[in-house]
Amino acid sequence: MKVIASSIRKGNIIERDDGQLYVVLKAESFHPGKGTPTTQIDMRRISDGVKTADRYKTTEQVERAFVEDSDFNYLYDDGDAFVFMNPDNFEQIHVTRDVMGEMEPFLQENMKCMLSMFNGVCVAISLPAKVTLEIVETEPTMKGQTASSSFKPAILSNGVRTLVPGYITVGTKVVIMTEDSSFVERAK
Repeated sequence: MKVIASSIRKGNIIERDDGQLYVVLKAESFHPGKGTPTTQIDMRRISDGVKTADRYKTTEQVERAFVEDSDFNYLYDDGDAFVFMNPDNFEQIHVTRDVMGEMEPFLQENMKCMLSMFNGVCVAISLPAKVTLEIVETEPTMKGQTASSSFKPAILSNGVRTLVPGYITVGTKVVIMTEDSSFVERAK
């Protein structure tokens, strides 16, 4: 299915002229004051994991591969792959580490994820936008710090580093964006 380059988003699967499938890692549109607007697409070839980047005119046509998106629940890590289960028919699917990529630390047991399937093989995965994690290490709160002060480094229970407001202490549960590991709010 042909679509214009500016409509491509992270997680989409596109088919390039070489016949290979690529998963989009990042898509940015640039609108200069003069000249033609362009879209920069960073992608990874599904067959072997090679990363590449292309620049298209925003109105240029790109072949978007037909993939089936389905909800799956994360079960466990078997060492070689991550095991997901379809809640409708209880079918289990193994997803390799290279497909999971940088999102691996955010996987939580029984988490509902969106798997993109192409010819029965998982080619991309989307996690929920936000997860709740606990702060396991951070600097102590300084007296007189307000909620609007600068951020301080912290380590989450999954080992990921992030920045949190000064009033957050060790043991506090916080809501984190899975896309960029940024702090959203204190968990309620």
